[in-house]
Amino acid sequence: MYESRTTRPLTRPEFHRRLLGQAAWVLALLVGSLVLGVAGYMVFEQLSLVDAFLNAAMLLGGMGPVNPPQTVAGKVFAGCYALYAGLVFIVTAAMMFSPFMHRLLHHFHWDDKAR
Repeated sequence: MYESRTTRPLTRPEFHRRLLGQAAWVLALLVGSLVLGVAGYMVFEQLSLVDAFLNAAMLLGGMGPVNPPQTVAGKVFAGCYALYAGLVFIVTAAMMFSPFMHRLLHHFHWDDKAR
């Protein structure tokens, strides 16, 4: 996915394009996760669209649900979705920081004599 040590580091415009690509993937993951959470709360807890959105957004944001689950299925869904939301947070953070870390390490390890 990223360039090797024998290729030159990306120019600034190329790096900005890479960041925009990563941000698009992160946005798609977050929107998909939010849709999954809203659908789950609407199905398992019979919440309205707005309340389901609020609960899903709060869990994805790390704050916890607003409406405590009332049904067994809702409690299982909320627990699984909370675990999933924690993983989404870690994945999105890694996806946004990895281009910066790679660029930094590439500048230190770039072998311009290997061309």
